Amino acid sequence: MELINKYTNKRMDVNKKNFEDIHKRIYRFVIRVLIFLKKLPDTSENKVIRYQLAKSATSMGANDQEADGTTSVKDFINKYTIVRKESKETNYWLNVIKDTNPDITKEIDEFVDESLELIKIVSKIIYNSKNKVRK
Repeated sequence: MELINKYTNKRMDVNKKNFEDIHKRIYRFVIRVLIFLKKLPDTSENKVIRYQLAKSATSMGANDQEADGTTSVKDFINKYTIVRKESKETNYWLNVIKDTNPDITKEIDEFVDESLELIKIVSKIIYNSKNKVRK
C-alpha cells in the first residue's frame, strides 16, 4: 500500500517501511515546535504548557526514530502507536496555547494543521502495517 506525501508528491511504500519523508517531516515539525516555544510569552501557565508540549513533541520524534530501527512488525506498530498518541497530545497542547494566547493564533494554526496531518499519516501507517500482519 502506498501513501502520497502531499507536500512532496512522493510516494511512501508502507509495506517496505520506506518512510524517509515521514521521518523528515516529523523531525522538522519537532524542531519548529521547539523554536516556537522559545517565543511563547513567559507566564506561569505557559511554562507548564511549554514543558508538556516539549515533552510530547520530542517523544513523537524519538519514537519515530525507534520505529525505524525495529526488527519486527509488531514492535514497529507499537512504536508508531506511541507516535500517534504523542501526536494527539501535542495537538492538545497546541490548542491550549491557541485558546490561551490569542495574539499568536495564526502561527499556532499552522502547527495544529500539521499535527493533524501527521496524526492521519501515522494512523494510516499503523493501519497498513496491521493489515500486512493479517495477510
